[in-house]
Amino acid sequence: MQFQVKALHQGRIQRLVLEAGSREELQLLLQQRQATPLRIQPVRRSLSRMGEQSFDSSLFTQELVALLQAGLSLVEAIEALRAKTEAGLTRQILESIEQSLRQGQTLSQALGRHPEHFAALYLATVRASERTGHLAEALGRYNAYEGKVGALRQRVVSALVYPAVVVAIGSVVLMFLMMYVIPRFVTVFEQMRNPPTSTRLLLAWGHLVTAHGELVFGSLVLAMALVAAMFLYAPWREAGLQALFRFPRLRAIRQVFAFSRFYRTLGLLLQGGTPLMQALALTGALLPTELQAGFRRACSEVGGGLGLADALRRNGITTPISDRLLRVGEQSGELPAMAERAAQFLDEELDRAIELFSRLFEPLLMLFVGGVIGIVVFLLYMPIFEIAGSLG
Repeated sequence: MQFQVKALHQGRIQRLVLEAGSREELQLLLQQRQATPLRIQPVRRSLSRMGEQSFDSSLFTQELVALLQAGLSLVEAIEALRAKTEAGLTRQILESIEQSLRQGQTLSQALGRHPEHFAALYLATVRASERTGHLAEALGRYNAYEGKVGALRQRVVSALVYPAVVVAIGSVVLMFLMMYVIPRFVTVFEQMRNPPTSTRLLLAWGHLVTAHGELVFGSLVLAMALVAAMFLYAPWREAGLQALFRFPRLRAIRQVFAFSRFYRTLGLLLQGGTPLMQALALTGALLPTELQAGFRRACSEVGGGLGLADALRRNGITTPISDRLLRVGEQSGELPAMAERAAQFLDEELDRAIELFSRLFEPLLMLFVGGVIGIVVFLLYMPIFEIAGSLG
């Protein structure tokens, strides 16, 4: 996803177009460039640009790791990738990287010329591997990290697909009843001498649709479009999510998801040889807004000599199990592995939360949607039963 960014960089205001998977990744990218964002807006792609070629950094990493493990040098690997790529954006980027390498620049410097395609974590991983000399292993770990984070995000999205489908189908059925079925029952209801209040409401609705059907239908479509825009327009979507996260259980699930990404990213950077303070600076943007102040205090305490586990625990950026694992990692010198282990425990906790959400929320949602439709159908047929009883 591309973002238009107005940022303050080296005392000047710049307008940039950057690509990132989310706003959190964009914040990391801006932090890596030492730029202060002033305004961030997602770029809306027109239909004419949908078919344009894009650069797949994940595929690039996989192919580069395979060539490096086969024994090719870095320049030879980039040259081989460039030779097999057809003309387009990908070939242009590979040519630029190859040219930079032949001029004596490091890979991180060559990739840094394309920040819109290589995230800040990617550049930090490459930069750390250049000090250790294990580029293929570091890129392999980054690719595995991307796969785990993507799978985690996919599980969360998949848990929301079924409720969205139920709500969409229920809305279509309800609109069909309101716009087509009820107006055709009006002639039957008008024969009643003393209709109840519910029937009078149905009569009023039927007359309204009969007289101003196009206006009513347009108003309903506009309302549905506004609801859809709430999910598509980033500021409205974030406001809606913030309202949902006021519920304690949902806020706890979001915190588990954020902690999982935080610990996994921290472990990735530490395994690659990134210094602790630099790794913390890069991973801080992954935490929710309400934890940012505590995280900054924790970084200051770590910089002052306090242990990482103690600093995170004192500022509420850990769980009981994660705290114990980080303490063991600090004592044994295996902090990167323990951070990854903490992320795995949090993934399991998130899986249990998603499963519980599916088992409880989905049946309740179906019951609610079915109940609303059932009430409308009941109100439609109740007057008919009364008419039939009076005739009998």
